[in-house]
Amino acid sequence: MAVNYENAGVNLEAGYEVVRRIKSHVASTARKGSMGGIGSFGGMFDLSALGLKEPVLVSGTDGVGTKLKIAFALDKHDTIGIDAVAMCVNDVLAQGAEPLFFLDYVALGHNEPAKVEAIVAGVAEGCRQAGCALVGGETAEMPGMYEGGEYDIAGCTTGVVEKSKLIDGSKVSVGDVLIGIASSGVHSNGFSLVRKIVADAGLDWKDTSVPEFEGRGVGEVLLTPTRIYVKPVLDVIHSCSVHGVAHITGGGFDENIPRVLRPGQGVRVKEGSWEILPVFRALERLGHVPHREMFNIFNMGVGMVLVLPADEAPAALEILRRHGETASVIGEVIPGEGVTIV
Repeated sequence: MAVNYENAGVNLEAGYEVVRRIKSHVASTARKGSMGGIGSFGGMFDLSALGLKEPVLVSGTDGVGTKLKIAFALDKHDTIGIDAVAMCVNDVLAQGAEPLFFLDYVALGHNEPAKVEAIVAGVAEGCRQAGCALVGGETAEMPGMYEGGEYDIAGCTTGVVEKSKLIDGSKVSVGDVLIGIASSGVHSNGFSLVRKIVADAGLDWKDTSVPEFEGRGVGEVLLTPTRIYVKPVLDVIHSCSVHGVAHITGGGFDENIPRVLRPGQGVRVKEGSWEILPVFRALERLGHVPHREMFNIFNMGVGMVLVLPADEAPAALEILRRHGETASVIGEVIPGEGVTIV
């Protein structure tokens, strides 16, 4: 045992226990092309196993932001890993890429094996939902860097798409329609404002008095994990002519939808064509946030937007329905700039 290192606040034995605890979670994410196992210096993936002619790799990295503060307050850590995976895989999906593998990074002040296992179990669940392999990661114990019981988590993913099938918005045309796919809630963006609204309203994370939450605790509702859209959206991409995909994250509609448009193009979105989830109604009311500004901050119940020709919308909606997704045509591409909500 490294006694001096332990005296400095780093418990190597706890680190070894973490590895033992998470092995089964990591193994559960194996997929075609994944190689090796936990413990190597680098994660490996055999790209040749996929039989692609002109593979383009698409990578993304992200974290969970201050949503972690709610996990700390409730001492609930088994879903935050899903959020970390979702934020990355949904981004590479927007280029038409299938996520292949994921690596996570957990940094904490004091290594608590059971807590780390819960976090990584969530990561593994997210990887299973996305169909990607958890090929490696890092747990960094850094005494003095984090308050007691706190940690940070981030991750990165790499996906692949045939060069000819890359989705880059270049095919988007005026008259294309927008299909909005329902979110599960706030997802993992806007939580600095969310926490301020909750604090200013004098609410506790376990408070069950918010009428829009129908008896559920505030923290429970807000910790709902980010929805992972990989499998249903890939099915649509493989079956329909999808011209653009926008992951609705920080910046809401106003920042993310224009990222898939060409110069001279804007979108008209029809409010009422999808359900604005109760959590957003509650945040708007409690925080006295102007209604239009909500669309510039949150996903407002739409976590992913697909842009495609109008005559292909019925087929796309049917595919999404078969996957259990709630989706609808929410708008169209128009001449102009920016996002107009009517």
